[in-house]
Amino acid sequence: MARILVLEDDKLFNETLEDFLEEEGHVLHCTLDPYSALDLTYEHIFDLYLFDVNLPYENGFELLEKLRQSGDETPCIFITSREDKASLKEGFEKGGDDYIQKPVDLDELFLRIQAVLRRQVRSQIVQIGAYQFDILTKTLYQNDQVLELSMKGSELLLTLLEGQGRVVPLDQIKERLWSASEEASDGALRVYIAQLKKYFPTQIQNVRGVGYQMSIK
Repeated sequence: MARILVLEDDKLFNETLEDFLEEEGHVLHCTLDPYSALDLTYEHIFDLYLFDVNLPYENGFELLEKLRQSGDETPCIFITSREDKASLKEGFEKGGDDYIQKPVDLDELFLRIQAVLRRQVRSQIVQIGAYQFDILTKTLYQNDQVLELSMKGSELLLTLLEGQGRVVPLDQIKERLWSASEEASDGALRVYIAQLKKYFPTQIQNVRGVGYQMSIK
């Protein structure tokens, strides 16, 4: 399951993409204009962007360029009716990962999405200072020795790493750590943050009243 941001100003096609991808098990956030899409990137951490190119106000290339300049490395597939090689080149130069032309074959789009998401997993081990974190098993190591970390502490570490240096909002952290049937606890969250700060005393920062951010440098 991936969290996907769809930016497509054709309302009918936007709804078609939403229905199709939700049926495939993904979580969709859909918008019709780049300004709303930009706002959503501050509210959520996405696994993939699907951006139309020809949009009101600014095109999809320009929006992705802004995101890349801010340090956002979320993979992006452009969806467009453009056929010229210059546009294709521009899309990749702005940081795009793939490109599909309209009219879109939904089965082909699904295969392209799967391919891009698989490429994300290739970096299974994340190096954080003197430590290594396996993002698939959610296990923290130092020199091949497994370190003590609670289940929620591991999930919190993964959530902060997915933020790629950005502030992860408190609501989003609680949504990841506690199920709908559980009551989220600010006190418990502080305990899990303290667990991580034993290993990462300087990398994790509290943005008071907003959330937490983490640097892996």
